[in-house]
Amino acid sequence: MDASDAPEAQDSQHTAKLLRAISDELSDRFYERADVVRTLVVTLLAGQHSLVLGPPGTAKSEMARELTGRVEGASYWEILLSKFTAPTRMFGPIDVAALARGEYRQVYDGRATTAHIAFIDEIFKCSTAALNETLGYLNERIYHPESGGEPIRCPLIGAITASNELPSAEDSAAIYDRLLVRIEVGYLEDPSNFAALVRSAVSRPAAPTRTTVELAALQHAVTEAVPAVDVPDVIVDAVCTLRAALRRRELVVSDRRWRQAVGLLQASAYLDGRPAVAENDLSVLTHVLWDSPAQRPTVEREVLHLVNPDAKEALDLADVVDELEAQLDAMAGQSREALSDWVIKKAHNQLATAGKRLEKLREEAVTAGRSTTAIDRVTARQRAVRTRVLTEALGVDASMVQAQL
Repeated sequence: MDASDAPEAQDSQHTAKLLRAISDELSDRFYERADVVRTLVVTLLAGQHSLVLGPPGTAKSEMARELTGRVEGASYWEILLSKFTAPTRMFGPIDVAALARGEYRQVYDGRATTAHIAFIDEIFKCSTAALNETLGYLNERIYHPESGGEPIRCPLIGAITASNELPSAEDSAAIYDRLLVRIEVGYLEDPSNFAALVRSAVSRPAAPTRTTVELAALQHAVTEAVPAVDVPDVIVDAVCTLRAALRRRELVVSDRRWRQAVGLLQASAYLDGRPAVAENDLSVLTHVLWDSPAQRPTVEREVLHLVNPDAKEALDLADVVDELEAQLDAMAGQSREALSDWVIKKAHNQLATAGKRLEKLREEAVTAGRSTTAIDRVTARQRAVRTRVLTEALGVDASMVQAQL
């Protein structure tokens, strides 16, 4: 490194440190959302757009607002779309006073046209009238004024979008294709996290630490620091191996999506303070390489098989847990004696074994510096099913189960 580059490198490292602190603070606030928060930060650093897909009441909007509100000096814009949303409501209303003077112009301040970061809720409800302008805004960061004239270049770094459902119309599918990162969220799985959520509704905690980052620092990271992260040949080989594995599963991803994904890998390494992409960074591709949620587990298994053996085994344990829950559902209506017999002879031992193995896998992952996201998710699932088994099959009081978790 040239001596003149040292201060710039230090500033870049400081920005990454601030963004890690922001990720940690939001992960503490939003239960079971650590991977979601980190992925949203990585996506912004790559200058890409994300989709948070999940049912109502899963904190999609709150997470987006809390994250984007941590960028000091940034112009933020958000909107809830409907099939009746006019382009002018998104990009700038008509200046009525000017119109009275015979002039036709739009007011852009406070709209998508001037935003550095955008949150677009119910993105797939975009009206037909606004579709082309929205695509241009997301693709090229430009807006074509209603009155004609030169296109307006928008300062957008990235958009966080949200939806309760996948697009059903062909028009909406065009927008879906432009959202590089797709993150599924659901309701809380771990009973202890749900109990903490309920308690938080009546408690009055102290004001949490609120780290922020300057807009200029974020922009420099996006345009200079992240693209400078090295992508070693071993990572290129791993990506090629992953592509071949997915094709064997009849999952074909466009060349454009693969190319854009490289920026996510660089952003992931930058966020962790590393000068080069490592195998762990490939985990972010679990949010990139699927079209339908039904494909996501396959993608996740192939990615984790390549980069994270702990998580791969955790997903195998998840199959065991899911099968036990399916058996519990199938036994609905049976006698308490039959349910107790099933728990004693099968369910309890398998769930306990899975729980102990997940604890061991997490210890090994932490020691090796690997991600525990998948392990934590499966652990939450195991605890949720264990709670169901003990309360529904054995009649154990839920508060007693919570005390043991």
